Amino acid sequence: MAKKKKRFLERMQKKLFIIMIFITAFFLFLIGKVYWINKESGNKYEKIVLAQQSYDSIEIPYRRGDILDRNGTQLATSEKVYNLIMEPKNVLQNDTVKAATVSALTQFFSLTEEEINKALKNETSLYKKMLKKLTYDEIAPFKEFVASEDGKDVKGVWFENEYKRYYPHGNLACQAIGFVVGGNVGQGGIEGYYNTELNGVNGREYGYLTEDMTLERTTKAPINGYNVISTIDANAQNIVEKQINKFMKETGARNVSALVMDPNSGEVLAMANSNRFDLNEPYEDSTIRYLLEDENIDYLLNDQEVINYFEVKNGETLPEEKSSLKAVLENGNVSVDEKLNSLPEDFRLICLNKAWRNFIISDGFEPGSTYKTFTIAGALEDGALLGDETFYCGGNYEVEDRVINCHNHAGHGMVTISESLMYSCNVALMQIALKEGRSTFAKYQDTFGFGKRTNVDLAGEASGIIYESDRLNPVELATSSFGQGLTVTMMQIGTAFCSAINGGNYYEPHMVKQITDENGGIINNIEPTILRKTISSETSSALREALFEVVDAGTAQKAKVEGYTIGGKTGTAEKLPRGNGKYLLSFIGFAPAENPQVVVYVTVDEPWVEDQASSGLGTIIAHNIFEELLPYMNIYQTETEESKGDPDVGDQEATPIYEGEVPDDELAGEEDATTEEIAEETNTTAQESGETDGTSQNEGTTDTVGENSDGITEENTDNQNEDSSEEQSVAE
Repeated sequence: MAKKKKRFLERMQKKLFIIMIFITAFFLFLIGKVYWINKESGNKYEKIVLAQQSYDSIEIPYRRGDILDRNGTQLATSEKVYNLIMEPKNVLQNDTVKAATVSALTQFFSLTEEEINKALKNETSLYKKMLKKLTYDEIAPFKEFVASEDGKDVKGVWFENEYKRYYPHGNLACQAIGFVVGGNVGQGGIEGYYNTELNGVNGREYGYLTEDMTLERTTKAPINGYNVISTIDANAQNIVEKQINKFMKETGARNVSALVMDPNSGEVLAMANSNRFDLNEPYEDSTIRYLLEDENIDYLLNDQEVINYFEVKNGETLPEEKSSLKAVLENGNVSVDEKLNSLPEDFRLICLNKAWRNFIISDGFEPGSTYKTFTIAGALEDGALLGDETFYCGGNYEVEDRVINCHNHAGHGMVTISESLMYSCNVALMQIALKEGRSTFAKYQDTFGFGKRTNVDLAGEASGIIYESDRLNPVELATSSFGQGLTVTMMQIGTAFCSAINGGNYYEPHMVKQITDENGGIINNIEPTILRKTISSETSSALREALFEVVDAGTAQKAKVEGYTIGGKTGTAEKLPRGNGKYLLSFIGFAPAENPQVVVYVTVDEPWVEDQASSGLGTIIAHNIFEELLPYMNIYQTETEESKGDPDVGDQEATPIYEGEVPDDELAGEEDATTEEIAEETNTTAQESGETDGTSQNEGTTDTVGENSDGITEENTDNQNEDSSEEQSVAE
């Protein structure tokens, strides 16, 4: 028995030994396999494992760069704000924490228990944005409470940094600066044109658990946007806007615009329109309120885009919604507030686009007599005038089948070249243009930049409309000589005028002089750029003397400021339809006359006076601007005696008198397609940026505001120049 037991044990030992050998071999094989896998594919599997572990990613917003004036005053900046973030998973760790956190949130913020409990339903979430764009003052009491003994149980709440665009001066230079919509998308002005430079790149913070469950964080810092230093002088801008506001309160007009430039660099020192809006609230009703007031409602209803909005196609009827809206807008007994409340979003967009437009660069108008400066400049420069010529004005001038009136129907008699500017004589200008000929006249239109964009660094610039050389028939040449038929923008006239009085240097106009990083390092210096020579210094000197006489003893005497020598030119432009008594008045001037340091250009669109035809209103605004601006700019007085001027010469009065039908001699032209494309792109950008109302800035569409400087009579309508009658119509 003992022998059998011994034999059994020996067999069992052998079997166990064999099993152990197999097990050991198997484990050795596994160890070898794991080693081989780790060696060959360890990185691959490590990434898979880490990807399955807890991981979070937080975006760190960049700070959009500031816009500053030339002296360092902030015009636009980005302020840090805070988003309140709640972590439901951590808030729900126990009942004590939950109760304390909910109580604190309802106590310090405008959150209800219902809102908080709804957010807590996602129990595993570690990120729930509860409130947006809180100021530091709004979150400070909560943070102090959490740091105290009473708030020790508050968990799972933190604040995410963000930036909000802020404009310290509200509506100052609003059209020039522009504004920002959702996603840091600049709209119009400097904000839109320099959007890429102002924007930066967001950073990101990554967090994940390693193999040993250690929390690791990696931060990629944001890259902040560049600062833009503009050419605008905030004090000069304030002076200009103050004088415009004063005029609007005392007299009023459809619109008043003013442009102030440095003639020796092309820098824009101030750019203002009377219809302003708060850049911090560009979508508010206050932005478009003026359009719905009694004085402006006809202007809105006669706008081509509004006409198209209410247009009824053949065989259709106007939808009830639009029909009701039109009735409300046309009803003078309906208050402005009621009209605002009745506007659908698509019509509000039309109104906002009109309010945001920058008249100075986007709207075309006939310049009237300010254009005479360039007619004379070209004639002198090309030798068509020697400087000692005289011209007789009998009150009108016959050109082919037309009799074209001077604004003084009694005539100016015999006038010199200088006097033709002093008295703003149309007849003399027509004779000067005839001496030039159409090829020379067209050459200087191009040289002074008319009919093309100035390329100022603002989006939505119009190019205006002119007669090219092959279309400058005798009548077109005659009317163009004194600024009728062609259309310009204020920026074109301002830039060309600077070159006419600065020695003949045509500078590219610009709104920005420097781009810097957040530490003040210079990224780009935008130096004054002379694009071409328009006239010689001798011709420029002769123009300065003649333009000084215009202010000293001519039609612009109201622009005089005691102690200063000022030169300039007035203009009137009758708006369509002819004979309606509506005008756009203008004055452009410079000081000091012997060494120009500043140019001021003012336009007044439909002043609210009984007789709009006098050029004096624009001149008076310019006088008030000069009176305050010149001392501020440290431009010293050079006039030792006050000139008495010529009391027999008053304002330039536009008197369009027609002996028959109004001739159809206006220039044919279509809206600038490229600026329309700019507008469409801008609209699309704003809508894609996440703005809830889909509103966007449309600065690009060319809008012809005013036409005609003086009267034209027609002797024989049957024999009108064929080219003229077919091609000439005003672009409104």
